[in-house]
Amino acid sequence: MPDQATPTPDQIAARIAEAAQRAKTEAQERRLAEDKKQLPPELGGPKGPEPTRYGDWERKGIVSDF
Repeated sequence: MPDQATPTPDQIAARIAEAAQRAKTEAQERRLAEDKKQLPPELGGPKGPEPTRYGDWERKGIVSDF
């Protein structure tokens, strides 16, 4: 007979599901509360696609790793 202090797998799964739902709700509230900042356009930046889009710095076809 299982000990009353030891939770069953179903009880553990229910606790995990409750915690996941709480975390999801909290994250959603943070996203809604987050102030969306309008950044000014970049002055003097590179023309075309972002040169660091692949994790390396690419400029005129030459790639260098940081």
